[in-house]
Amino acid sequence: MSLVSVITATYNSSDFITETLDSIFNQTWEAVELIITDDNSLDDTVEVCRQWLNAKSSRFIRTELITSEVNTGVSGNANRGLMAARGKWIKFIGADDTLLPDCLKDNMNFLANRDYIRILFSRINIYNQSFIPENYLETTPFGEITRDSILWHERTAYSQYRMLLITDRIHYSPSVFIHRKTLNLLGGFNERFRLLEDYPLWLNFTSNGYKLYFMDKITVNYRQHPRAINNTGKSFLINPNYFRAESFRKAYTYPFLPRLIRADQRFRYAIAHLFKADFMNRSNCFSRMMYNGLAIYLNPFRYIIKLKSLFKLGKEIEEFRY
Repeated sequence: MSLVSVITATYNSSDFITETLDSIFNQTWEAVELIITDDNSLDDTVEVCRQWLNAKSSRFIRTELITSEVNTGVSGNANRGLMAARGKWIKFIGADDTLLPDCLKDNMNFLANRDYIRILFSRINIYNQSFIPENYLETTPFGEITRDSILWHERTAYSQYRMLLITDRIHYSPSVFIHRKTLNLLGGFNERFRLLEDYPLWLNFTSNGYKLYFMDKITVNYRQHPRAINNTGKSFLINPNYFRAESFRKAYTYPFLPRLIRADQRFRYAIAHLFKADFMNRSNCFSRMMYNGLAIYLNPFRYIIKLKSLFKLGKEIEEFRY
């Protein structure tokens, strides 16, 4: 039975970490290594984890609790866990999420006769605040995986890469299951971007020829709550993370896009910047109408792209599934 390393990255996670760890403890796959890596939490997360490990570490092949004297961000924290891992496969899980009991077993059984897979996604259930039926919001990806999906089974890694250059289309990152040696070969997580760990990784995999695969099972419960790192706590028209990711786009996506698509992307960003002020960046009817009018209906590049696609004058544009 192959060893699976479960890595949970924590930061001020004391309210939820016990529930996360219990879900790992209850996995039906027996060969599990548990690594907890903390990013200099200011609360008692480390002590909670230490006490939990003292009581339950015997269930695992190996456990390790990693601490840091400085806060390095999500990417650096994930890399510390990766460096400590020994399993053939890695399952990352947020310190406020939970694994379904068969998560590891379902992934490993799916991979058993598919030696060509190096990265695998599945479905996740999304909840508001707590994992009780009345707080269930949705399952993603929802429904059938169609030809337009980045995970369509006939799509190549190159096709997925070109789709990802437009935008991050993976909204179920918590489900990811990764081959450890391949992740190390690709350099792990890009620490240049402290809070943007997953999108650069998908681009890195696909640009190096590793296709993103999909298993049609639900494996993870994902929690939405105000204190989550990727939660703004407000109803924004444009997620502030979009603005913070512009330096990443300049380095890793814009240079590889056709000139016309790049111009469209930069135009949309310029319009979005007009709504960056706190009083403008509100998800209300007026702001949405103003933004859509400027970014979509008055966007000249959008019409040129549509016309080129209509008359099949821009094959390089069509290949991006824009």
